[in-house]
Amino acid sequence: MVNQAPEFAATGRRKTATAHVRLVAGTGNVLVNNRAYAEYFPMETLRIYIEQPLKATGTVGKFDIKAAINGGGLDGQAGAMRHGIARALLVVDAALREALKKGGFLTRDSRMKERKKMGQPGARKRFQFSKR
Repeated sequence: MVNQAPEFAATGRRKTATAHVRLVAGTGNVLVNNRAYAEYFPMETLRIYIEQPLKATGTVGKFDIKAAINGGGLDGQAGAMRHGIARALLVVDAALREALKKGGFLTRDSRMKERKKMGQPGARKRFQFSKR
């Protein structure tokens, strides 16, 4: 039997996206849905956004990250992954809580898309009023 390094798992959510994140001690390799990190998130801004909890805790390059993401678009998925990484880091070391809390990484962003109402073209937009 091969002796494996401990694995720390957590789930992150944002909009309709859900990310199941696993951290393993390693060199900083990141896989998202079995694809390279830079290939899955082509925009640099999203990659910077995802790395924020790691930078805040000084753990960049210390863990290999595997994420399975479902639902939503790229922005929502990036937010879900960021939330999942922060929660997994908390499982790794509870002393990191203060830094993660200060950065706002542990709070789930509850903003969702407002539903479209019947008799209207959108959630808030109304059809143009015509007096005559």
